[in-house]
Amino acid sequence: MKLVYEIEKSDFQKVKDVLFNDDLVGRSSIKFKDGETIGFEDKYYVYISGTEENCEKSEDLMKDLGEKVDKETKEKVLKKIEEEEDQAMQGFGGIFG
Repeated sequence: MKLVYEIEKSDFQKVKDVLFNDDLVGRSSIKFKDGETIGFEDKYYVYISGTEENCEKSEDLMKDLGEKVDKETKEKVLKKIEEEEDQAMQGFGGIFG
């Protein structure tokens, strides 16, 4: 399951602490993206990928900290994350290839 939330930049550390300090959610794949790198304004985006149980718990934790994004924004954020991971893998392959 994959979730994307929009948060205020001023809440970045608070959200990070809440998510990573939870035993269940902290085991999920959690990534933060600065909205400016995706073409959005002054926001951060939180990507959470994990089991249904992990994501349900993250929804509880995030209810007062951020909002789920619409489908279009979610696709843009996921696409940017995938592009960056592909570039990293290509670079890594060049080192050990």
